[in-house]
Amino acid sequence: MAKFDPVAVAVFAALFLIVTVMGFVASRWRKGDLTQLHEWGLGGRRFGSWVTWFLLGGDLYTAYTFVAVPALVFGAGAVGFFAVPYAILAYPILFVVFPRLWSVTHRHGYVTAADFVRGRFGSGTLALAVALTGIVATMPYIALQLVGMEVVLAGLGIQSDVMVPGIGMVHDLPLIVAFVILALYTYNSGLRAPAMIAVVKDLLIYATVLAAIIVIPAELGGYDKIFAAVDSAKLTLAPSAPGNLGAQSAFITLALGSAFALFLYPHAVTGLLGASNRRVVQRNAVALPAYSFALGLIALLGFMAVAAGVSTNPAYTEGFARFGNNYAVPALFLQVFPSWFVGIAFAAIAIGALVPAAIMSIACANLFTRNIYREYLDPNCPPARESQVAKIVSLVVKFGALFFVLELPTTYAIQLQLLGGVIISQTMPAVMLGLYTRWLHPRALFIGWAVGILAGTAMVASLDFKSSTYVLDILGMKVPCYAALSAMLLNVVVAYALSPVFNRFGRGTDATSPEDYLA
Repeated sequence: MAKFDPVAVAVFAALFLIVTVMGFVASRWRKGDLTQLHEWGLGGRRFGSWVTWFLLGGDLYTAYTFVAVPALVFGAGAVGFFAVPYAILAYPILFVVFPRLWSVTHRHGYVTAADFVRGRFGSGTLALAVALTGIVATMPYIALQLVGMEVVLAGLGIQSDVMVPGIGMVHDLPLIVAFVILALYTYNSGLRAPAMIAVVKDLLIYATVLAAIIVIPAELGGYDKIFAAVDSAKLTLAPSAPGNLGAQSAFITLALGSAFALFLYPHAVTGLLGASNRRVVQRNAVALPAYSFALGLIALLGFMAVAAGVSTNPAYTEGFARFGNNYAVPALFLQVFPSWFVGIAFAAIAIGALVPAAIMSIACANLFTRNIYREYLDPNCPPARESQVAKIVSLVVKFGALFFVLELPTTYAIQLQLLGGVIISQTMPAVMLGLYTRWLHPRALFIGWAVGILAGTAMVASLDFKSSTYVLDILGMKVPCYAALSAMLLNVVVAYALSPVFNRFGRGTDATSPEDYLA
């Protein structure tokens, strides 16, 4: 573990205290009746362009951005930059597709994507599949935020096992305390809390990135020295060989598959549905690529860590060994920056984990409450009980994500996010294609979903959950492919192949009308 630094810890604690207070105060911001699920879980659908921009930025650019992406670049090289084109590709999809989702959900009072599927296809089973998929896919994504918090706390020298009287040895107590605080203000304020805190989080991240791209290259002798220090094989993608498309195929499919998955995640849908109108969604599709520029600069921190000799410095490798390559950026900051700025940078990473973790837990709570509890357990529950159940579930979800950190340790934290992508991508036919057509039969969509889930999980399991790039053998050609994309394509083929058969026997009613998607 790194040496305890009182200055860095004091700055970190002060900033953490500020956002904690903001989290609790947020319940009075744009005050609404928090006993209503749409008020607690969607902020009353009242967020304008600026708040939505910060909310989605805080939602989508997480500890994944500051820890996982540079860690992959640090360890594997250029393939880690797949996150940049993936983010760029996702925004045209957002601009074209998701204003339709906002319109139809606003018209019918839907709170989740599964609500939409239930109304569109008249199938509770398919809606249940979408809801369960969203919850399961989000768990590893919340776990990724836990990894980011763990690394930061270890870098500050305060991540430790503590003997608590009457309980015994408590592992990772500071991390548990941080998530208890997160759980409490999420329970109290709902989506308003991360929306307010996201403003501070994004300002801290931009300040940290700006300082990093100026100060670190100056310390290391310039960008030419940085790139010269990196193994030339890691600066570019390995060329394809005869009979094998190699790293280039992996890069392309990772970017494309991740782009399709991004706005299917429940937390992304929750952020979008909190917008005040569909034009807010469209404006953000145009404005959010500013974060992609920052993401490219953050990815370069992986190469800067290589040039700084982080991997050969015992002062850092011994303390961070259990985190694998995920220690790269925190160790780099400890080596280059003064203590006070380390506190700011680490606070940016930690708050960058708390904001999306809050939104993710709210999104999972919305799905469970609306599409499982209300649909199957208590159909006549009053709005106040529905909201209360959601608040309780949001607490359970946060700590359920600890399973992924404790039971599925990874060298690259990014694998947690990619694993979630394999799962959530299987909702694409029902949600995205469902926004344009209901020709696909719900039974065919369900079977396609099941096939996609089984195929994607089998691919990743065959790689011991250490990678999500599975090599396909297509007519003798080896094609490394992100399992999310290949499983999703199989899902679509099955759904289209079976729909003509099932359509002969009728289907459920469509609660929506064409004008609902354009309102």
